[in-house]
Amino acid sequence: MTTDARRPIPPERYLDRLRACREEVAARGFAALLIGVGPDLRYLTGFVGEPMERITLLVVPSEGPVSFVVPRLEATKAGATPVAASGAARVVPFGESDDASALVARLVASAGSGAAGSEAAGSEAPIGLSDRLWAMHVLQMQAALPGRRFASASTIMRDLREVKDADEVRLLALAAAAADRTIDAISAGPLVGRTEADVSREIRRRLIDEGHDLADFAIVGSGPNGASPHHDASERVIGPGEPIVLDIGGTLAGYLSDTTRTIWVSGPNGIVPEPEFVSVYDLVREAQAQATAAVRPGVAAEDVDAIARAVIAASGYGDFFTHRVGHGIGLEVHEDPYMVAGNATVLRPGMAFSVEPGIYLSGRWGVRLENIVMCVRDGAKVLNHSSLDLRVVRG
Repeated sequence: MTTDARRPIPPERYLDRLRACREEVAARGFAALLIGVGPDLRYLTGFVGEPMERITLLVVPSEGPVSFVVPRLEATKAGATPVAASGAARVVPFGESDDASALVARLVASAGSGAAGSEAAGSEAPIGLSDRLWAMHVLQMQAALPGRRFASASTIMRDLREVKDADEVRLLALAAAAADRTIDAISAGPLVGRTEADVSREIRRRLIDEGHDLADFAIVGSGPNGASPHHDASERVIGPGEPIVLDIGGTLAGYLSDTTRTIWVSGPNGIVPEPEFVSVYDLVREAQAQATAAVRPGVAAEDVDAIARAVIAASGYGDFFTHRVGHGIGLEVHEDPYMVAGNATVLRPGMAFSVEPGIYLSGRWGVRLENIVMCVRDGAKVLNHSSLDLRVVRG
């Protein structure tokens, strides 16, 4: 993987994002958005941090300057972000004994109350809060701004983040390719005689070696454990003549990978898969293929789920497909759009999400196959390229 391929999001892209956000704040009638530490803040500024008892907020008003309120000990870090370095946002530090909530309240008050789109003349426009703000900070904001209305900032941030730009697509593709190589390496063995937890640790090491900054999850569900979709890798020893569900992913330059393959471990005596397992595997693969083929602009997210579900239900396994068929992916492994019944969100070019049908037979085994798929102008672009054929491996 070349350094050029891993290049980060260009600084000017953050300025474009912040500009688009400000336009939406005014257009949708918000007084301001308060964006705390998390993916929304990273999307708008490039700032990466951990939520903590000291509040960090990007204050994006409908009018007036954008302020980056941070603990004084993080002022230099905040100042190095593209939006602060360019002057698009001013850094407003506070000390350990300062009342940060009161500081934020003063900034919000200066944003005014007459934003376009207010529900009634003279009413104060709502203040949008990012979904990842801790309850303690929300309660402090409410106390500092009595009588003000609060709403979710995700009504704006969701629309901004759902459609990926070319650099985001590049990083998602790099992450997917790294996960593919990891799946291929793990499938080559050794597997028999090792615990799920040991294989999970190897997956995490390989994801890092393949270019990930973090290995976020490494599900290894062998035999009956594969029937638990979010199984925690355990001390169960992998044996011959059983399947393994491998669901792995991590973060590369901020963007996530997430892929699942189910393999059959034959062992040294070459134990072949049982007929029902082969039948179920083929059914899941067909559901995955049909759902992927349905992806195109204008299709509702719920329709992609319905197509996969119909394939599985028609063969009598509908009750054993127990989760949605997919979720959006980007700066978060689970984000909008969600491919689930009831979500009428219309797919647009640039949306990225998983397509991952599964069948889970309790006490026996499970099968899941997952790719990351982009909606593009003429249909679907699959970012994962490791084989979906049933792999029968010695292990």
